[in-house]
Amino acid sequence: MRVLVVGSGGREHALAWKLAASPSVTEVIAAPGNPGIEALGRCLRVDTRDVSAVAQLADDLAVDLVVVGPEQPLVDGLVDAVTARGRLAFGPTAAGARLEGSKAWMKEVLERAGVPTARHAAFTAGDEDRAGAFLGTLPGRYVVKTDGLAAGKGVIVTESITEARAAVRSYLSGEAFGDAGRTLVIEEGLSGPELSLLVLCNGDPEAALPLAPAQDFKRAGDGDRGPNTGGMGAYSPVPLADGATVELVMERAARPTLRALSRLGIEYRGVLYAGLMLTDDGPKVLEYNVRFGDPECQVVIPRLDGDLGEVLRAAASGEALDLEFASEACVTVVLASEGYPASPRTGDEIQGLDVAFDNVTVFHAGTARRDDGAVVTAGGRVLNVTARGATISEARDRAYAAVPQLRWPGVQYRRDIAAGAALAVGAP
Repeated sequence: MRVLVVGSGGREHALAWKLAASPSVTEVIAAPGNPGIEALGRCLRVDTRDVSAVAQLADDLAVDLVVVGPEQPLVDGLVDAVTARGRLAFGPTAAGARLEGSKAWMKEVLERAGVPTARHAAFTAGDEDRAGAFLGTLPGRYVVKTDGLAAGKGVIVTESITEARAAVRSYLSGEAFGDAGRTLVIEEGLSGPELSLLVLCNGDPEAALPLAPAQDFKRAGDGDRGPNTGGMGAYSPVPLADGATVELVMERAARPTLRALSRLGIEYRGVLYAGLMLTDDGPKVLEYNVRFGDPECQVVIPRLDGDLGEVLRAAASGEALDLEFASEACVTVVLASEGYPASPRTGDEIQGLDVAFDNVTVFHAGTARRDDGAVVTAGGRVLNVTARGATISEARDRAYAAVPQLRWPGVQYRRDIAAGAALAVGAP
């Protein structure tokens, strides 16, 4: 099977890495890929926002499966364009991808499905006074989110109503995130540990299967301080997400959501990513994403015990699903550029990529190859140092032992990824 992976980040490198080791896969091609993926297969330059060009590329390459990594091409209808040409694509159609493309619509789906979520309301440009009044009804922890895509950075969580009102003004005016913020969602802030559960879907709500749970770290600084980011690290499995908790999430959230989509005529295939808060009242959905999380993918996919190519093909084809995960633990530490997330510095040469680490894989997230062949920083999140071990503690120690070997001016990373997790874990 020839597989085309669409995207250029750490998530796509992890997918390509696992696909390259899959018996069912004969060739991995990436569009556009990155210097890390180059070691696994061809990387072809293409604008992933041009869905027609990507669909044509899939035809020209005669690929058997297109695996779409990022959310934007899914929202733009890449799966629709590929399947219209008679090819197989892993990911939801544009109609299904609206779950991530519009947080206001996602909340409507949750309400229709009866899925527990935070108290919320949506507002559009011109609604600043109404939005301010709604903030005044909340008990003191405020969440303001862009309706549209904002690369994981369109969320402000604050206990200051003044800061929340300032965010509302900057969002609705278009100053902060352009059109993505001209509609926004305000939520009551919830309390409890967060959990990411990725669900594999083949179009049948009752056949959906959970992947291994993961926990990510959104804030830029240690102790969950600083601004929100796309994610500074993750680990899997999650000790607090036992089998009973996972099944509760499936029954109260994932399957009801998939059934609601089905009633709307949407046959959802691909990954449904549930961002959850485990509150005293049970799990509540904070958000849905319509693709593998990044960096959650980097700790879930290495634990998959089996042929990823066959798993993704079966889901895309609407066939029966079968998942098994190894009992080992996995920890990812994200290395970011100076200035991330506000204004990341790029173009710095990365040292240490030629060093081999035991049970550690370095996934490229924001890198490029300079004309002289050197690999340089090309984004905010640059490398994902991913380690495996018998326990979370062992995997964490291996990841942090490798981190100092990877160097460039201004590199930053959190030092507390998975620090509070249990030392010994079994299979989820």
